[in-house]
This record gives sequence, C-alpha cells and structure tokens, in this order.
Amino acid sequence: MKAIFKALRELSVDQQVGLLFLMLFGILVVVTATAFLLSLRGGGRDFFDRHERFKRDLRAVWVSATLFWLAWVSGPVGATLLFGAFSFLALREYITLMHTRRSDHRSLILAFFFVLPLQYIVVANRNFDLFSVFIPVYVFLAIPVVSALAGDPERFLERNAKIQWGIMVCVYGLSHAPALLLLEFPRYEGRGAFLVFFLVFTVATAQIVQEAASRLLRRRPVARLISRSFSIRAWMIGSVVGALSGALLYWITPFKVGQALSMAFIAAAAGTLGEFVMKALKRDAGVRYWGNRSSVTGAVGLLDRVAPLCFAAPVFFHSVRWYFQLSR
Repeated sequence: MKAIFKALRELSVDQQVGLLFLMLFGILVVVTATAFLLSLRGGGRDFFDRHERFKRDLRAVWVSATLFWLAWVSGPVGATLLFGAFSFLALREYITLMHTRRSDHRSLILAFFFVLPLQYIVVANRNFDLFSVFIPVYVFLAIPVVSALAGDPERFLERNAKIQWGIMVCVYGLSHAPALLLLEFPRYEGRGAFLVFFLVFTVATAQIVQEAASRLLRRRPVARLISRSFSIRAWMIGSVVGALSGALLYWITPFKVGQALSMAFIAAAAGTLGEFVMKALKRDAGVRYWGNRSSVTGAVGLLDRVAPLCFAAPVFFHSVRWYFQLSR
C-alpha cells in the first residue's frame, strides 16, 4: 500500500489531474447509473419523487464537479473570478431573506460592489495579511458608519449585524477557497488547486456521512428545533470519516499522512458545524432552503451548497498557513 501511494505522489501534475478526473466523474457515473437502474425497478419517476432530496443532491454534485474542473482549467485567475461570482450569488440569496430597510441600501451597495470585489482583488494579489483583517476589522467598522449616516435608528444593531454576518460568511469565508491556490509550499509549485480539491472532497464526505449516520443511528438530536439530523455522535463519525478520506488523498498535497489526517479533520469538523449554524439561520428566517426555490446549482439554493465550505475554508486556510509558517 505504501508503495502505491509513493507511486501516486511521484506522478506528474497532469497525470494526477487526469487520475482525479477519472476518480471523481467515474464515481458520479456509477452512482447515477445505479440510481437510474433502481428507478427502473422502483417505478421510474415515482422512485425519484420518493427520493427528491437525493435527486437534488446528485444534480448539485454534478454541477459543482463540472464547475470545479472548469475553475481548475482556467487557472488561479479563473478560479478567483468563479468563487467571486459564488460569493455574490450566495450573498444575494442571504440578503433576500433578511429584513432590510431602504436606509440599508447604502450598506448593501458597499457590500456588493466595493467590499466583495476588493476582497477578491486582495486575494489575487496575495496580500494575505490584509486579506485576513480587511473584512473582520475595516468592513466591520465601516458598515455601521455608513448605516448611521442614513439616519435610521430603528433596529439599527439587528440590521447591521445581519449584513455583517452575511459578508463574513458569504464573502470572507468563501474567499479563502481560491486563496489556497496561491499558497506557496516548497517543492509544491503549480499544485495549489489540489488543496482546493482536498478541502472540498473532505468537507463533502463528512457532510454526507454525518447525514447518513444521523439517519442510521437515530440518536437524539442536540437541538431538535434547529436540526433533527445533527447529533454529537453523528458529527464525530462524519468528521472522522472526512479525516480518513483526506488521509487517503495525502499524495496530492504537501502534507504527510498524519498532517493530512489532522488538516482534513479540522476542515471536516468545521464544515459540518457550519452547516448546522446555517440551518439555525434558516429556521430564524422561516425557510427550509436559502432562496426558497431552485437556484444556480439547480438544487435548493447556492448558499445551501457552499455553507459548509464558507466555514471550513477559513479554518483550513489559516491552520495550514500557521502550521507550515507560510508568509505567502
């Protein structure tokens, strides 16, 4: 087994990309074909009607995988622009369900047309020190100032907190994903996209396993009013399986096996907790899905699909940068 992983690690970048392409889309083809055959046995359309969530999730995975490979082919610039578009659409879905007033328009214009593009410009320029504090410090203080200048004190704290929270999750959190492309590891030049793949794969694996474990174990949920499928045991199982999946992918990363296991666990745990938090926000907004209808992914809203990544990406990015003491 060790010899196999050593041989995989010694493959060229193009060979590793081709192998990952076959693995990812091969699994999707097998799952899709299996579901189609089961639908023929189970009554065709009636089967998918009974498994509507599986149908939406499978379609979302196909779209996400295709977009990921398009971003990979287009390089760091294309990936940064793609994630910037994701941030814009996710923030739009979030804001549409929040209670805002006319006096918030200035703050929203600032968020969409100044903060968002500036954050991604800073990422593209690899100004990681400024990138880390631009939104949590400067934008955090600027938003209430702009709102105060509008002269509307009604529910001032609540309105500004919602806007700040949306910017933190949809822009700040998600912008850390393309930032991984630009980290400079010794003897790992030109392979930053593998870190994004590693992050997305481990987080998605943990999310799927956590959901499946919750249904199989039928444990008492931690917070029933927020989620009936989240328990501590299921969360731990999902995080551990996500960590193990990351360890199996260590050959595409600059990590050793133990490092890949630890980093994958951090990302998986943060991602599943992030999804749980976003469920609480949805319950507060009184909706089941962000957008409350089919969106860009063709599923249940873009923010539902990227929410785990919004939490996992910054935790993973800063853990990697701190542990390996990367200045850029």
